[in-house]
Amino acid sequence: MKNNNVRKSGLAIAMAAAMGASPGANAAVELYNQDGTSFSVDGYFNAFYVNRDDKQNDVRDSRIKMGFLPNTIGFNFSKDMGDLTLGGRSSFWTTINDSLEPGKATDTAIDVRQFYATVDGDFGQVLVGKDFGLYARSNIFLDEILMGFGSPGVAGGVSFGNIRAGYPYPTPSAQITYRSPDMSGLKVAAGVLDPADTVTGANDENSAPRFESEVTYNANLNDVALTGWVNGRYQSAENGTTTVDSTGLGYGVKASVAGLTLAASGFTSKGDNPVLIGNGAVTEDDADGFLVQGSYAFGANRVVLSYGETDAEILNLETESTTIGFFHDVNSNFKLVAEYNMYEDNNRTTGATTTEADTIALGAIVMF
Repeated sequence: MKNNNVRKSGLAIAMAAAMGASPGANAAVELYNQDGTSFSVDGYFNAFYVNRDDKQNDVRDSRIKMGFLPNTIGFNFSKDMGDLTLGGRSSFWTTINDSLEPGKATDTAIDVRQFYATVDGDFGQVLVGKDFGLYARSNIFLDEILMGFGSPGVAGGVSFGNIRAGYPYPTPSAQITYRSPDMSGLKVAAGVLDPADTVTGANDENSAPRFESEVTYNANLNDVALTGWVNGRYQSAENGTTTVDSTGLGYGVKASVAGLTLAASGFTSKGDNPVLIGNGAVTEDDADGFLVQGSYAFGANRVVLSYGETDAEILNLETESTTIGFFHDVNSNFKLVAEYNMYEDNNRTTGATTTEADTIALGAIVMF
């Protein structure tokens, strides 16, 4: 019996899938494996030189920052117990961008995005704890620039990749999630998650949890590797006078052959923040977006062209992001990245430009 959360970290698998490489190349380091019990560690470290031309404010800024993925270290546990395998994962994600912030010279923020246990059997898997959500999960994990930089983020934090310019973020949340066994390439996941407080005022309530699900399918047809997915979210919140029903639907397809990969994904939502879900009042307005990408791998190199948009009535926002990326594998654990991104967002009502920035990012990544 196998526990994939231990032998290969979820982050490593996502990276391998995004890079078109074998997941085994990014497997965790096994520290102990005896009598059915194993313990392993995985890590991801990165830094980028970033030069941004803020055209809106006529400012050019140079920084040393982390990329779209923070620096992280994860710990994995597994124990065979008869017909079941018990597992667990905790991962700690940290910024390197706050080194010079007032009062934070030696006080780096640590974000616990994963802290969960798993029970695996012939029935599939049950996960209990905190992990990334299911809605928009494959949209982001299969992003061709997952290990790059992408669009500008917030001060002191990560860059945004294609978040808010093609897909929302699958915010890590407390959850109980079931995953089916692999059924000839078809996998189904469904979970109940801690709901967001999307209304404010007296007597606000969430009488039911947030529901999320994802269906994925993988196949190989005449040497063409195909991946498709559909995911969704639903929750309802009310305060006696106001009810907000939040829905979201994500989808995508990816095809790879002879080094060439083409991918297209998108989402549509109502009453749901198209950047990331969280506690805060929202309206039942719409949002949608899409992301199209192409990449070509040759030898130890890979080039990527990416374009994404989000049109959000709910945030009165329209965005577009174009990225050209080059990735070079020095070896299986060391990668160099060069990227050029053009990002723009506008006020949806007036058409006024609120952000227009061109970014050059040169980075190094070490992982195990």
